[in-house]
Amino acid sequence: MSVDAGGVEAAADLDNMKSPETYLGGLNSASFAPFRSSLLGRRHHYVAPGLSNLNDWALDGVWTVGKKSAVLNKANGQIEYRFHARDLHLVMGPAVIGTSVRFRVLIDGQEPGAAHGIDVDEQGIGKVDEQRMYQLIRQPETITDREFQIEFLEPGVEVFVFTFG
Repeated sequence: MSVDAGGVEAAADLDNMKSPETYLGGLNSASFAPFRSSLLGRRHHYVAPGLSNLNDWALDGVWTVGKKSAVLNKANGQIEYRFHARDLHLVMGPAVIGTSVRFRVLIDGQEPGAAHGIDVDEQGIGKVDEQRMYQLIRQPETITDREFQIEFLEPGVEVFVFTFG
């Protein structure tokens, strides 16, 4: 028997994946330039610099970066990531069980349209309501370096790791 998965169940596009799994906590954040160990576990207002290199990422807004995750303390915080892959996923959840946080994603500064993942609509709107992996981008076209942005419209989201496919 041959199984040919498509759509959501399609295998990772390894030929076009140039972005690694990226942890957002302080213990494994070597690629997070503005992070200093003195900020671990402390609320801090981050300002995202321009992303110029592939796999650069940045926080923007008031975040508390812990050892294994980062928690948004104030509404309208963002994460930016310059990536190269067909799919972009983010493992995240509400910091307080039973709550939810609305978000909006952009790719290259635009609504994702046909490049939206299963957890967002074509306008890039979604909601975090449990801790799990959220598929935010699934590009149907030629894969190139892209700039991803997610803005959380309320505080209280906890983010763990970006994965790609």
